[in-house]
Amino acid sequence: MPPKPPRPDLTQLSDTDKDRLIDVLFARMDALEAKLGMNSQNSSKPPSSDGLAKKQKTSSLRGKSGKAVGGQPGHKGSTLKRVAEPTSTKDYPPPSHCNRCHSALALEQAQVLERRQVFDVPAMSFEVVEHRVYTVVCACGQRHDSVFPAAVGDLAQYGPNVRALGVHLTQGQMLPYARAAELIGEMTGLSVSPATLLAWVGEASLALQGTADLIARQLHHAPVLCADESGLRVDGKLHWMHVAATAELTWYGMHAKRGLDAIVAHGILPKRIGVLVHDCWAPYWKLDDGLHALCNAHLLRELVYAQEVTGQQWPTAMTELLLNAQRLSAAARQQGRPFDADAIAAFTIVYNDIVRQGEQLNPPQLKPDGSSGRCKQSDAYNLLRRFRLHADAILRFIADPTVPFSNNIAERAVRMPKVKQKYRDASAPLPAPTISASFAPASTRYANRGTACWKCYAAHLLAIRSCQLRSGRTVNNRIQYHGPKRKLTVAQKREKAQFMTIFINGKQRRVRRPVLIDGLDPDEFYLRNADSIALHQDGLWECIAEAEQGDIAFTDADDADCFGHSG
Repeated sequence: MPPKPPRPDLTQLSDTDKDRLIDVLFARMDALEAKLGMNSQNSSKPPSSDGLAKKQKTSSLRGKSGKAVGGQPGHKGSTLKRVAEPTSTKDYPPPSHCNRCHSALALEQAQVLERRQVFDVPAMSFEVVEHRVYTVVCACGQRHDSVFPAAVGDLAQYGPNVRALGVHLTQGQMLPYARAAELIGEMTGLSVSPATLLAWVGEASLALQGTADLIARQLHHAPVLCADESGLRVDGKLHWMHVAATAELTWYGMHAKRGLDAIVAHGILPKRIGVLVHDCWAPYWKLDDGLHALCNAHLLRELVYAQEVTGQQWPTAMTELLLNAQRLSAAARQQGRPFDADAIAAFTIVYNDIVRQGEQLNPPQLKPDGSSGRCKQSDAYNLLRRFRLHADAILRFIADPTVPFSNNIAERAVRMPKVKQKYRDASAPLPAPTISASFAPASTRYANRGTACWKCYAAHLLAIRSCQLRSGRTVNNRIQYHGPKRKLTVAQKREKAQFMTIFINGKQRRVRRPVLIDGLDPDEFYLRNADSIALHQDGLWECIAEAEQGDIAFTDADDADCFGHSG
């Protein structure tokens, strides 16, 4: 943080200097207020940065459609339907006698009246298959031994199905390792440790490296590709997870750098001919071999912020233009009729007119004469400049029906790994990898609609996992982790020694220790070490001994009160 400038002496400033100082202070105040007004709805800040405060009600960018709530007419629904060949059947025969005349019924002539089917999953339990090899000796003395399959290498080991399930739960469903191990144990009764799951992920990562390389090559030649990046902690330091994705394939890569060095090292984005959809981050523009398309969802949020700050009408007009263009292009894409040149030209004319209106209301700030360097511009001016410079990339989705309106494909791929690290098993870091890749299967929630089997899920999310187990202990089948024990100071040790923990109604309570003399309660110490002759002379020694036995009769009220007895 730069040091604050010294406060000027207002008595030494002229009126002109004071006016200039007031302008500077107002500009700083406006900047701070604008920064405080940013949230996930009007900027690129994540929703987690909004805090726990109640969000203000804002108008949705989607607007009201005027349609009734629920499924619309013509919507192709899906429901549970009976199958022709059930797994098993249960028959419920009629009674053996008539409930009217009590005659015997011919049950062999009974016909099926109605069929109802119940869909359920069987109760899961693990099975143990013992593999045996044999030996035999020929009459000539030659010994022959059979051999185990290559997959059976240990005396006791886990099979491929439970391994695939563990990889899918931790990498496909993004469950923490401890919770995944607990789920496997509850479902199948098979005890699996989090460390074992971690080893399975590593084995899957190595086995599917060829698949990940093939996906990277296919994405490099894809006509339209979405890219994004996000920070993750690796080895206690900030690294960057890079994502390249289409509707069918997703690739992840980890690198210590965020910029062009990481992009070149991964090798997917450079020297590709096609459309690259991104969020207007500067390093992407250095990839000039293909075309660019910008994420309009980011621009819509920035337009909301510009309208809130300036109160001008051009952000609203631009928002309506982009949303109307999205609806019309989606309808034209469904009908197989892309926009013609006249429609594209009409959108472009309206687009340029809105940008021109905004530039008239937000002129550039100029440096005073003789000043060097660039002058800081307003957020509205910078947004308008982006609309002017990258008009083709912003309106690319209108001219090309294969280009999406936003970069949601890549952003959704980023979301789940971020959630996994947020709710991870442990915060212990991992060694930083160089390059890694993965594809997401059809079973994942957001990613792709391919036909990959979940058993073949590429576990290269190993590079961004965050569950390296530390030393810990297990409580209620959950692993609790702890770091190195912190040393206490002398004063803290002395303070800690004054308290002890006791159980009251089954709960632990921390109470102050009673005062002890040589480790004994004061009454016990006096009883053991007091002068017996002095006590006897006062007539108390016998009284104490008899009071402890509970058979003393007090005659004096004062004596009874001293020992806690009544009358």
